[in-house]
Amino acid sequence: MIATSGTLIQNTSKLLTSSSSSMSSSSSIFTNYPLICAFGAFAIAQSIKFFTFWYKERQWDIKQLLASGGMPSSHSSTVAALATAIGFQEGFGGALFATALVIACIVMYDATGVRLQAGRQAEILNQIVCELPAEHPLFESKPLRELLGHTPIQVIAGGLLGFISAVVSHLITLATS
Repeated sequence: MIATSGTLIQNTSKLLTSSSSSMSSSSSIFTNYPLICAFGAFAIAQSIKFFTFWYKERQWDIKQLLASGGMPSSHSSTVAALATAIGFQEGFGGALFATALVIACIVMYDATGVRLQAGRQAEILNQIVCELPAEHPLFESKPLRELLGHTPIQVIAGGLLGFISAVVSHLITLATS
């Protein structure tokens, strides 16, 4: 019995040592598949906004690379890519995927709800301030940002972009393995 316990302790120690060393060598923020998918989807969505702005306005605006609002929703693409990549990596039946999916749904709902309404309120408030007499203290105040949220179509487009980018990343990973 004592020899068996000693062997069990040695095997457990070897297992813990080998798993922690393999985790540290293979786990890196630069090889984190869900994180890379999320940032990639965000970059694609923001790039689309950047080039769309140039196409419409015929001028470059570097601020569009980080601006919120517009088509497609980069928030939606980011969380959709993250949830999909977690599903591919950890399994679609696990608690981690469920958590990521619920958070993605909350972010997308918020983009079409609270943030969209806040943008519409900012538009009305800006119009009211413009109609104030010149002597009013708020007449020269800086206008509020109006493009905060997204329409449902923008959120759906962002979600599809995120899902597709995670699927393509997964297929590339499978093809190169």
